[in-house]
Amino acid sequence: MDLSFVFPCLNEEKSIGSCIERVQAVLGSRAGLRWEIVVADNGSQDRSAEVASALGARVVSVPVPGYGSALIGGITAAQGQHVMFADADGTYFYEDALRLYDATVEGEADMGIASRMTGKIEPGAMPALHRHLGTPVLTGLINLLFRGRLTDCNSGFRCLKKASFESWGVRATGMEFASELLINALKNRARTVEIASGLRPAPVDRQPHLKTWRDGMRHLLFILSERPALPEVAGLTMVVAASLLQGVGAFTGPVNLGGMNIFDLHSQLLLLLTALIGVQMYLLGCMLFLRSQDRPLAFTRRLIHMHEANLFFLLLALLMALSGVVLWLVVQWAANRFAGLNHANALIVFLHFLCVPAMASLGLLGVHVLRKAKR
Repeated sequence: MDLSFVFPCLNEEKSIGSCIERVQAVLGSRAGLRWEIVVADNGSQDRSAEVASALGARVVSVPVPGYGSALIGGITAAQGQHVMFADADGTYFYEDALRLYDATVEGEADMGIASRMTGKIEPGAMPALHRHLGTPVLTGLINLLFRGRLTDCNSGFRCLKKASFESWGVRATGMEFASELLINALKNRARTVEIASGLRPAPVDRQPHLKTWRDGMRHLLFILSERPALPEVAGLTMVVAASLLQGVGAFTGPVNLGGMNIFDLHSQLLLLLTALIGVQMYLLGCMLFLRSQDRPLAFTRRLIHMHEANLFFLLLALLMALSGVVLWLVVQWAANRFAGLNHANALIVFLHFLCVPAMASLGLLGVHVLRKAKR
């Protein structure tokens, strides 16, 4: 079999028939091409499976719910050397199927993508939020973090070399399947090609499976989880920069720079906040490295693999230091007959250089717990 066309299907009775007929008309026009249509039924409660079978499609049942599950099940069941898939809602230009197949085969590519963003998007086919924010931002992130040259990371119309797909280990069960497929392909240095295609409006009475904010966040979380160096480096940079400036301010005191009063109370609080956010980002990176094959910085690697005794004494030392600061404040307060104190600037500096390491140490405790659980 040369090509299998897979439709993920969940209650698409009203559209699956016309989708199958359109694909049959396109693929049937190529003499000598051996092809099949596979409908991956993901628990439909309507007559989708019956309609598909009546039109000659092979229906496979995929009980695990989710867009990704349906596609993985359908691709696994496909008999073709190449597998093409598209949504069963009638929105994609199935007429471009042979052009996409030819571009993939002739370009010796592992994956071909029918880009909606470089083709014709008909009025009402794509919400403005998806077209001008969601898809461009997610596509840009993938290109930046994984050295891609894509225009549409969310296109659901693609052609794959089945052997390549099986080597990528794609596991996402939800809508983030689209991002994982691209990222795993780019990580494996797969060759990808794109053709300009487009998008049509879905039937007005169709209930969309895509949930904008939920699925957009899933895509974003997955993209970030596959590049832990981003929160690691960004967080570490924020902590170091904010701490250095806090240290400079502790020695210089408030400074008037161009009419702005810097290194005073408000600046100190902003630097403390920046450092604390940076610690959280850095710890997120540390946790992500526990499930990633990427290699962290040497400094991060030493912290993740710190001996448990050293971690214990570090936590103990920080606890004692924090207790010392509290005791100093109580003594100062008592010496001032428990009246108001004017130590805010000095106190913020103390808190910065104690709270930041304390939060990092507590976070490392969580990292070590997760590392032990993983083992």
